[in-house]
Amino acid sequence: MERHADTVWRVCMLHFSERQDAQDAFQNTFLKYALADGARFENEEHRKAWLVRTASNACKDILRASARRTARQTDADRLAAVASADPSSQPGSFASEVVDAIRSLDDPPRTPLYLSVYEGYTAPEIADLLEAPVNTVYTWISRGKAALRGLLR
Repeated sequence: MERHADTVWRVCMLHFSERQDAQDAFQNTFLKYALADGARFENEEHRKAWLVRTASNACKDILRASARRTARQTDADRLAAVASADPSSQPGSFASEVVDAIRSLDDPPRTPLYLSVYEGYTAPEIADLLEAPVNTVYTWISRGKAALRGLLR
């Protein structure tokens, strides 16, 4: 956990603007890791890839569950629930204009773009992680960068 917690946390924060949801996904990821006794990892990079994929899936599960809820919070309720939107009062919150822009993207290209830009994975490695064709990953990254350029202008 010490070795890969930062990476998993960043993946979770990429999907959620609220810290509590990211914490739930983070905990679910490491719970799945702890319960995966039979999992065999070839090396540390394979372990990291498994954790990134599991974190992304945990975030998607939480997003799907929240979309099914019948009681919707209003924007005012959500703002009141957040203690502070000031990034300086939430160290390590991974908040910035670029991250907010990435969060606004659909998935894909959000996850492939994050893995490429922030984690330094190559397109073939991302293709293995996401079980997608390499050329599709290149397309996702290209479209994600184009969308970011449009959002950040």
